Amino acid sequence: MDTSSIDYAEGRVFTFEDESAIRPGFLETIEYSGPRQHVSYQMNEFAAVCPFSGLPDTGIVWVDYVPKQKLIELKALKYYFLSFRNVGIFQEAVTSRIFKDLYPLLEPEELLIKTSYNTRGGIDTTCTIDSNEQKN
Repeated sequence: MDTSSIDYAEGRVFTFEDESAIRPGFLETIEYSGPRQHVSYQMNEFAAVCPFSGLPDTGIVWVDYVPKQKLIELKALKYYFLSFRNVGIFQEAVTSRIFKDLYPLLEPEELLIKTSYNTRGGIDTTCTIDSNEQKN
């Protein structure tokens, strides 16, 4: 990383991994054959790294979906989320990446991914992607 560039924060910058360290291969599904229902998961200890400063970005991730035939296996989901811990990725890109990894895996009727980050510099950030709002 070229820390002399103006594209990085002044002062100390910690190293981090690139997006190739995210492990969608950890994700597993289990069969679902029940009635239509809304399923919601919340990870309160999500962490990634700001690629500008190398400082941690922490917050909450919600996965809300209506399954057709697949459910996400929860231990696998936790390991997948943990694979972001040392990755330099912008907050908005995290939300997009999770959506892009989960949507084709689950093939749900509906999927909503929401991230909400702890305050940084006096600014709160919440990002949401809803499959009902995406163009085909």
